[in-house]
Amino acid sequence: MISSLNPINSASDLGIYHRDSVIAIDFPLRGIWITPHTPGTKVPSHGTSNFGESYAIDFVMIKDNDPFKKPYGKSFFSYLFRGLALSDFYGWGQTIYSPVDGEVVSIVDSVEERNPVRIFNDIANAIKVTNNYTQHGGSPDSIAGNYVLIKYSNDLYVLLAHMKKGSIIVKPGQKIRTNQPLGQLGHSGNSTMPHLHMQFMNSKDFKIAVGIPFVFRKYEVKRNSKWDVVYNSIPTVNDIVRY
Repeated sequence: MISSLNPINSASDLGIYHRDSVIAIDFPLRGIWITPHTPGTKVPSHGTSNFGESYAIDFVMIKDNDPFKKPYGKSFFSYLFRGLALSDFYGWGQTIYSPVDGEVVSIVDSVEERNPVRIFNDIANAIKVTNNYTQHGGSPDSIAGNYVLIKYSNDLYVLLAHMKKGSIIVKPGQKIRTNQPLGQLGHSGNSTMPHLHMQFMNSKDFKIAVGIPFVFRKYEVKRNSKWDVVYNSIPTVNDIVRY
């Protein structure tokens, strides 16, 4: 469940947010993850405040006890030089759950995913489609790929992006509940590998939206080979997290 402006007991609970209150939400995934771009480490998390991205977070699935935190089962050299099939990535096809109660505003479910995943091609694609969107009026799905946009209140929206083509199981206008399945994690839009991009913002229009900070009510962090439960917090780039 979501609590708008849920009170936090201490500044340390907020990390770098330094706010007296912040939105608290449920975790949108199950399994073990890293967060290579997270507002728990820096704001803006993706290097820009445009498109409502100031507090956006990315999730990449890994296997437990992998010291290299690889998101795929094959070698790094295969990924770098030959590319990998989407099915080689642990996260591809994982179920995404709604972190909030709300209403589905819009979805896109028909954007093709690039298969195989080739890092240099995907980086070039991300640069190309982002430039097309910002400079030439391209459509939002060129950068978000397949996505679900949920309205929580009149000035609060959550975007879940880069989803798997054909996987979305909710419709615009549909009322949804926290932890309800939405679709599957994919590799569409300006994605450089299969992952979930999630952000809260104050408008459904990406071009004018301002990012809104949030924390997760509860999840686990691996520390010294043990899983510790944390509350009202946000992962950092060094964390391995589980839900």
